Amino acid sequence: MKAILFHQHGGPEVLQYTDFPTPQPKADEVLIRLRAAALNRMDVFVRNGWPGLKLEMPHINGADGAGEVIQIGENITELKPGDRVVINANLGCGKCEFCLQGQDNLCRDWHLLGETMRGTYAEYICLPARQIYKLPSDLDFHAAAASGLVYQTAWHSMVKRGGVHVGETVAIVGAGGGVNSASIQIAKFLGARVIVIGSNKSKLEAAQSLGADILIDRSRTEDWSKAVFSATEKRGVDVVIDNVGTTFPLSLRALRKGGRLLTVGNTGAPRFEIDNRFIFAKHLSIIGSTMSTLADFSEVMDLIVAGKLKPILDRIFPLQEAAAAQERLWRGENFGKITLDIT
Repeated sequence: MKAILFHQHGGPEVLQYTDFPTPQPKADEVLIRLRAAALNRMDVFVRNGWPGLKLEMPHINGADGAGEVIQIGENITELKPGDRVVINANLGCGKCEFCLQGQDNLCRDWHLLGETMRGTYAEYICLPARQIYKLPSDLDFHAAAASGLVYQTAWHSMVKRGGVHVGETVAIVGAGGGVNSASIQIAKFLGARVIVIGSNKSKLEAAQSLGADILIDRSRTEDWSKAVFSATEKRGVDVVIDNVGTTFPLSLRALRKGGRLLTVGNTGAPRFEIDNRFIFAKHLSIIGSTMSTLADFSEVMDLIVAGKLKPILDRIFPLQEAAAAQERLWRGENFGKITLDIT
């Protein structure tokens, strides 16, 4: 099969479009012919590498993917060749106490496709059947691939961990990324008012088209926490969604007393300083979350299939141009998801 892979960490130049052995399904697995893969900033982090990251080389990027079942293992009864499917990249072992309790994103031997295991920048992939969601014939493969990681991540964080509900005000730090565009839609679906803090006018206009109620341009307002307070009549917001990390000090200031800061990542940096006085004096909660459970994934994909949530697509690149796609993502030029066409 053809794949994009790398033999060593580094810049986009380490990515190679080349041949790689096609995997074969085990008894509880299915072989999928991928038609689309979606990019995440994690792809670039993994490609660059970090201290302690150990990968089997060559490594293949990519958490998100959608395509057709080609072959099934001998124990598989719920899927058949020809089924159109999307992948759940959250890989639990299926055996530990967390997995058996339906909390597979807390698995003791947890993995993320494309991070610790070879991923979807390839023509074929084998996965356990439990990681697969069957698609209807009218949902485009690129839209499906663009949905998998970001919607389950935002749904689990906002609904299951953060308890966002009707009538609350939610501030989202960032406008263009996949999790942020999903978060805007989910917040509106839940009946919340949404404030988006974006980096430029065009991204904020796109956020407004998704339902954002209040727009704050951080390129013009350095201390956007003041703008948030002004927009809420000096009350502050109930929830801040902050996956940047380095913006936590402003996020903590923007919260009302008893508010919650939800986070699923740290695109700015993993280490930064915060003033603990904001946390205890304002009775604030910082709530972390990673991916979702298998049940959550099915729940949010049902909403996408029903048209109640709509994945936002940015640009489609051929698989061969994965390096250019990653550069667009890394420069923050996208609004919504960048996908790769695997034909």
